[in-house]
Amino acid sequence: MKGRKPSTINSTAGALVKAPAPPAWLSPEAKKEWKRCIRPLIERRILTQSDLGQLENYCIAQGRAREIEGMLQISFDLALCRAQDKALATARQIAAELGLTPVSRSRPVLAGNEEDDASPYLD
Repeated sequence: MKGRKPSTINSTAGALVKAPAPPAWLSPEAKKEWKRCIRPLIERRILTQSDLGQLENYCIAQGRAREIEGMLQISFDLALCRAQDKALATARQIAAELGLTPVSRSRPVLAGNEEDDASPYLD
């Protein structure tokens, strides 16, 4: 990504305060991922109704990678390895956009949740 990274991100005014149920059409593995990652996003107040599509895409990709892993444990197939690699890359990219990776969580600081950020050495 090019350009300057934001130093703070304001918690969104339209942020969801209650975790919605996973869509019924998600696979069982994707539903598990939804339930695992929705709570931190709600607690940080960065997930809005319009972000749910990206969250669905993330859960689909992560669920697909897990399902393929189960198939690979039964029988190795190079085409399945490629499909799993693509699903994992997609999941990793979307996870970074949603703030689900350690690096993406450490970059921006939510405005309003900061401790006194003034250095004691500046007095």
